Amino acid sequence: MPKAAASSTRTAPADNLAPEPASYEAAVQELEALIARVESGQLPLEQMLAGYQRGAQLLAFCRARLQAVQDQVKVLDEGGLQPWTAQ
Repeated sequence: MPKAAASSTRTAPADNLAPEPASYEAAVQELEALIARVESGQLPLEQMLAGYQRGAQLLAFCRARLQAVQDQVKVLDEGGLQPWTAQ
């Protein structure tokens, strides 16, 4: 039974996940605002923890988007894209 209790404790925060940002730019904007609030030092401990968790979600979202773009560029480069030259 202890395993089941620990398991349900670990999955509980996932139920409180905020929605995914609409875009990379929206995620960066939200992350910057969140950092400013946390750095202000005026948040209660629970809000700081929630802010940290949301920041981690936003960072993971941004990293995933950047990786996807890098992968796409790599595919395009390997497909024989040639540097543009003015004629």
